[in-house]
Amino acid sequence: MGKHATKCAITPHGCDFFTPDTTDSLTRAFYEARMKDLRERLKPKRYDHSVRVAETARMLAQHYGVDEKAAQLAGLLHDWDKDFDDADEQMRARIFEIDIHPTVIETMPRLLHGPTAAAALGRIYPQISPEVLQSIARHTTGAVGMSELDMIVYIADALEPGRDFEGLNELRDVVGEVELETLFLRTFRHIMLSLIDGNRRFHPQTATIWNYYIERERTRNQLKG
Repeated sequence: MGKHATKCAITPHGCDFFTPDTTDSLTRAFYEARMKDLRERLKPKRYDHSVRVAETARMLAQHYGVDEKAAQLAGLLHDWDKDFDDADEQMRARIFEIDIHPTVIETMPRLLHGPTAAAALGRIYPQISPEVLQSIARHTTGAVGMSELDMIVYIADALEPGRDFEGLNELRDVVGEVELETLFLRTFRHIMLSLIDGNRRFHPQTATIWNYYIERERTRNQLKG
């Protein structure tokens, strides 16, 4: 990364490729310009994934009455920082002063690309809304108090058609049939179980997030009788 850079940003080494742009972030022109940037920033497979996440997010937004353009843009940009290596991600997290658990910075750097992307994009393109940036920041781990847009980007990242993990089709089949928060909880559970099956560590807040949403789900079910 960096050899095609048109402008230096706050980055660990060299330059961080992006194209200066002051147009409205929800216009087609802005979207297509960022697609071109992503072709330079990301490996081809990750670029294709980002485009699929964008389309999946737009579809989910349509089903659940969320701003489709915001969802599509957030889906496109969610992996803006994914191709940095661990050391660079750790340095970016410190440079941008990301408010995140120190354990994550030191031992789980692959989870940093959401928060660092949101921080970088917010500086480069201040016209991107805080809601879109927050959904990018939260797509790696989830959070307590997710917005509808946050949940859509998180779900889209997991359910985009290029993913072929066992159990995803069952989640895809209930899109639009269950409430958005229920779909988020089921997706979160699927990812959590995948981490367990792979003997991988959890983010320090995973249990807190799970407990928060499972309690909300139980309350909703009780109210339905």
